[in-house]
Amino acid sequence: MRLADRTMLMSGGSRGIGLAIALAAARRGANVVLLAKTDQPHPRLPGTIHTAAAQIEEAGGKALAVVGDVRDETSVANAVTRAVEQFGGIDIVRLGAGR
Repeated sequence: MRLADRTMLMSGGSRGIGLAIALAAARRGANVVLLAKTDQPHPRLPGTIHTAAAQIEEAGGKALAVVGDVRDETSVANAVTRAVEQFGGIDIVRLGAGR
């Protein structure tokens, strides 16, 4: 699948397998909109939505970090609005596994 200049909305992509998927897409030139709750560092888990966005950009993609919860309709609407404003739309939606 061609990902260059396509936009992926990714929930739960601040660490773990979600981040791995986002980084793989970024290496193929994707724009990645991260929707995650991890705004602040956790004492036992590395990474936040902000460190993930930096890694995505280092991998060659463009990133937009949106702090929110995929289970909250307002958070999802905010992420979609911001994705449209920044990248012109959304081509792919990937929901993380969560806990």
